[in-house]
Amino acid sequence: MSRRKPATRPALRLTGIAAAASIAAASPVRAETLESALARAYAGNPQLNAGRAGVRATDENVAIAQSGYRPTVGVQASIGTTYTEGNLSGANLRQTLIPGQAGITVTQNLFNGFQTDNSTRRAESTVYSQRESLRFTELSTLFNAAQAYMDVLRDTANLELNRNNVEVLEEQLRQTRDRFNVGEVTRTDVAQAEARLAGARSQVSASESQLRSSIGIYRQVIGVEPRQLAPGRPLDRYVPASLNAAVDIGLKEHPSILSQMHAVDAAEAQVKVLEGALYPSVSLQGSVAQSYDQQIRNSNGVAASILGRLTIPIYQGGQEYAQIRQAKEQVGQARIQVEQVRDQIRAAVVSAWGQLEAAKAQVIASQAQVQANEVALNGVREEARVGQRTTLDVLNAQQELLNARVNLIVAQRNRVVFSYGVVQAIGRLTARFTALPVAAYSAKTHYDQVKDLWYGVRTTDGR
Repeated sequence: MSRRKPATRPALRLTGIAAAASIAAASPVRAETLESALARAYAGNPQLNAGRAGVRATDENVAIAQSGYRPTVGVQASIGTTYTEGNLSGANLRQTLIPGQAGITVTQNLFNGFQTDNSTRRAESTVYSQRESLRFTELSTLFNAAQAYMDVLRDTANLELNRNNVEVLEEQLRQTRDRFNVGEVTRTDVAQAEARLAGARSQVSASESQLRSSIGIYRQVIGVEPRQLAPGRPLDRYVPASLNAAVDIGLKEHPSILSQMHAVDAAEAQVKVLEGALYPSVSLQGSVAQSYDQQIRNSNGVAASILGRLTIPIYQGGQEYAQIRQAKEQVGQARIQVEQVRDQIRAAVVSAWGQLEAAKAQVIASQAQVQANEVALNGVREEARVGQRTTLDVLNAQQELLNARVNLIVAQRNRVVFSYGVVQAIGRLTARFTALPVAAYSAKTHYDQVKDLWYGVRTTDGR
């Protein structure tokens, strides 16, 4: 009986990581692209939207601080009853009065040691700091979305490779059993093929579990279930030409550094606010009141006054001095933290750049490894057909080819993700800079709407 040639069914051929990226291939909907997925995350990610709400809440601190420039107005009214009984100059007196009073008081601060000025400056610096923190949240969200997208592509391709490997090993086992039945191989060869097939089936289960996990993260970050995913492309057009250029951009533009610098400004303004408590304060108060039946029945009168008040603090237990010293130490701490953040950003840029360079080299090496293993597998199969190789040699060659293809998928995924990582590390992975197809959120719009409001309890969206 002629020997049957071992199975030569090709495994998944990859020209890109998304060669097997369709999770619901039967769906006629247009494929999701990496850019459109990032746009979805930008518009609907809960963490990012919560950050925007937090910045809007911080905007109100400016209006709160500016209230110190404005007058306070209060209306007072009272009414009651009094009963009087007695003797007045030999005459009995008995009367019931219903005294009432209504008035308005206006108080205007004239000078409070520049506390209002510095409180406003502190609030504005805090707003700018929070905007940069929001931009950092945007960087992180878009990077996480890109990573989730590419993870689904990677795990889908890996699952298809492992399923294909099971089919190849099933055919290998069938042929090995046929050869065993005619005495060409031993029971050991059959057991080796059975063991390798069982391991491949186990790997399919593990790949399915990993894919389900990646799909869950995709849904969490991007907000929808992945359907058909188009190939992801590196963000090379926004990657600087050199590492030194990337570091320079990161140190100038990264939101974490800018946020901390604004925090220094806010801390310095807080020192001035506390120092203002040692200055004299001047205020002006005017009031008008209409009264009825205060002493005599059916009487009424109007009282008006304008008062100027000067308050000079002398000593109040030393609390203000301790608070000023404390605030100055906090300024020093904030300045040190700026340098700390700069060091962190520099390290992050260098690390991201190294990862990207390594990923580029790994893609080239993995492609060469796949090609070499394909040639080796075909040769081992031919040699096994004429009895020069064992079944284990064929199984090992098949496994090495599978591992090489998996490594290529991982390298292709890393090539894309790490390009986004560099752009994130320098602080430019934003919807506006990368021109995502989505309306950009403007934190300044809400700020301009509320900073000068004198009254109103509704938010700008009508709540």
